[in-house]
Amino acid sequence: MNSATPPPGYAIRAAKNADAEAVRDVVFTALREHGLEPSPEDTDADLRDIERHYDARGGRFDVLIENASGKIVGSVGLHPDEPGTVELRKMYLRTEHRGRGCGRFLLDHALAGARRLGFRRVILETTSKLPKALALYRACGFQPYGAKHCAPRCDQTLELLLTPP
Repeated sequence: MNSATPPPGYAIRAAKNADAEAVRDVVFTALREHGLEPSPEDTDADLRDIERHYDARGGRFDVLIENASGKIVGSVGLHPDEPGTVELRKMYLRTEHRGRGCGRFLLDHALAGARRLGFRRVILETTSKLPKALALYRACGFQPYGAKHCAPRCDQTLELLLTPP
């Protein structure tokens, strides 16, 4: 999933299973900050084997690295769903890296990657407890749609129909 250049001071790369613990820390910390509980045995089980759940299925999972520390500070995944559709998952940032353009970069990066991988539709599940994320998704053109299911911590489903690159 290559796209625009990351904000100054950051780099992006494909995640490996060796990154799983650091990714879980980013995701679980962000969830708890918003009053949401991680679900390592269910909704978040994909973070135990990133390569199998994303790369092996034709998707992608990337991490945002802070250059100064070399630490993983953000994540974003593309998890294939039905043919032509990919689910945007696990787009989270550490608190101190929000408000720097990193969230918008991760979303743009993921959408460009979805197009390159040949997906025509991106779906996601989210919660009204993440108003800044919701505003970002809507600003990028995501619209509500009726999903078959929703993760227990989520109360909204959104979709974006992609145009070719």
